[in-house]
Amino acid sequence: MPRDPVQEQDTEFARAAAELEHARDKFSLSMSAVEREVAHTLDWREWMRRRPGLVLALAFAVGAFLGRRK
Repeated sequence: MPRDPVQEQDTEFARAAAELEHARDKFSLSMSAVEREVAHTLDWREWMRRRPGLVLALAFAVGAFLGRRK
């Protein structure tokens, strides 16, 4: 029995739409993970927890630099 071309196209379209939705979901999850990682990396409180000496030294250096400018 020959296949109905319209039904085949509908099936292919539905499969492509499902794959596209799956790809969108994966992309959205990946972007959310990247956003969380960037926010975590750039958070000054996290830097202070990990490297308090470095943060204090940088704060001192910036203060000294700004103080000598006047």
